Amino acid sequence: MNQLESEPGEEQPFISHLVELRNRLLRVVLFVLVVFLGAAPFANEIYAYLSGPLLIHLPENSSMIAIDVASPFFTPFKLALVASVFASMPVILYQLWAFVAPGLYRHEKRLILPLLIASTVLFYLGIAFAYFVVFPLVFGFLTAAAPAGVAVMTDIAKYLDFVLTLFFAFGLAFEVPIFTILLVWSGLTSPASLAEKRPYVIVGAFIVGMLLTPPDAISQTLLALPIWLLFEVGLLFSRFFVRQVDHDEVED
Repeated sequence: MNQLESEPGEEQPFISHLVELRNRLLRVVLFVLVVFLGAAPFANEIYAYLSGPLLIHLPENSSMIAIDVASPFFTPFKLALVASVFASMPVILYQLWAFVAPGLYRHEKRLILPLLIASTVLFYLGIAFAYFVVFPLVFGFLTAAAPAGVAVMTDIAKYLDFVLTLFFAFGLAFEVPIFTILLVWSGLTSPASLAEKRPYVIVGAFIVGMLLTPPDAISQTLLALPIWLLFEVGLLFSRFFVRQVDHDEVED
């Protein structure tokens, strides 16, 4: 039985929390390793799928290149490892939930678990938005903007770093509704106060888009606009969470 659950209401020694955290981290590492071992044989196929949005925009008779000697071997495996972490995100978040749940009140548990599920879905939606919407537009623009006489042949390692940066940027950007709800639920702010700060949020969204994306106006705008729209979604739903929190506090 989980040590944190064996004696509810009694504060556990600090060392027991460290042991619990270690065990859950080991489970996460083992699960990611198992997924990676299953994905590793298909590393080249996964990379080919990832490079599709760029390859269809490359000029005829052009291709991607590998500058480093070991890049053709290590780059697909790096992608397989990152993809394994992405695929393991539900398990990672579940282990996080299981670690903190014993210390939460009943109304907090009812809120945190749905938020963990929603944050996972939103993260995947951000990645899908980047791959299916942003990549075709960005790569189409960048390849068409190449000066005459310049052959566009991207290094496979640099391409992977580029797309992973966009994946993380859009994955985190799609978490804006969760951050907004948590701010209101924690009492740090209110929906009315956030609504008054809407102009600052819009400016901040474009600043974040400028910092987290490559230096082109298309990807910056495609990141800034979802941040703004998702802020509006989070602002809308945060009003319901304010009422739910008040109701729970009355019950307690």
